[in-house]
Amino acid sequence: MAKSDVQTVRRIDGYVIKEKFSKFVFGFLFYSLVIGLGFAIIYPLIKLIPVVFNNIEDLGNPDVIWVPIKYSTVSFQAAIRLVFGNFVPMLQSIGYGVIIAVIQIFVCAIAGYSLGRVEFWGRSVLTVLVIVSFVVPPQSLLISQYLSFKHFDVFGIITALHGSTIDLINQPYTLYLIAFFGFGVKQSMFIFVFRQFFKGLPKELEEAAYMDGCGFYKTYFRVALPNAVPAVMTVAILAFVWNYGDTYYTGYFHPDGPYLSNKLVTTFSEGNIQNILYAIKTWYAVPGATTFSFDAVKQAAAIIYLLPLLIIYFLVQRRIVENFEQSGIVG
Repeated sequence: MAKSDVQTVRRIDGYVIKEKFSKFVFGFLFYSLVIGLGFAIIYPLIKLIPVVFNNIEDLGNPDVIWVPIKYSTVSFQAAIRLVFGNFVPMLQSIGYGVIIAVIQIFVCAIAGYSLGRVEFWGRSVLTVLVIVSFVVPPQSLLISQYLSFKHFDVFGIITALHGSTIDLINQPYTLYLIAFFGFGVKQSMFIFVFRQFFKGLPKELEEAAYMDGCGFYKTYFRVALPNAVPAVMTVAILAFVWNYGDTYYTGYFHPDGPYLSNKLVTTFSEGNIQNILYAIKTWYAVPGATTFSFDAVKQAAAIIYLLPLLIIYFLVQRRIVENFEQSGIVG
């Protein structure tokens, strides 16, 4: 073999070794990062499970860390008795989240379609305002929103007919009105999601609909909306999850409502620790209940509260990533 051929073979071998080494290092770093992030996310749950299934009297025992000496479901029993009762509040919270999600899908879809497909003066300005309303913290709009619903009126019509404005604070339909007016939880983001999706639809679909005699609304309901299933599913999942766990709008505009998110906050507040400990000692004959018992019951209530969200995730997990990719969020 000639000397030049030997050098060529050596260069090829060196290149192959270098590529294999680079792939090994990259793979090692990548999987180390994934495993590390996964452990950081799962660790609180791993640490949570032994606590909620531990015997109440063994909580705080330094000898009992990962494996309980005696398993018990008293934490879940107390959580159900304190917060969930006959699970009607959970059903009411689920129903509220579903209704708000439907309203937000209806409003945001038509708004996103208008911003993404309809040419009109000021469309770019409205799009910028939608983005700005998403960036602006909702707390900065609280006073104006609160006063608007505290003294609700529509162009003076209600005052003319009723003699004064109407107080809509702490009314069950106030949150539905907020969503219908486009100021619900993360609603500007949902409008942007629909805008991005509808903007990517082929124009030939609309042109074919117009050739068949369809107007704006007929084209929207028969052509655009049926093709927007990925965006609808994405918004539906996010809207339900965020509204189910919302404490901001429900706390200010309907504080007396049957929302589990608010009930968990009020039940497990620091001022209620002694009452809960007394209830545990009385109900389950546990004289040694301490603040560790309070934390265990609180964590058990959080697990029960999260069950609807976990069920939804396991049911739709196969399509979540696909829907996010098709809905325009990453486009």
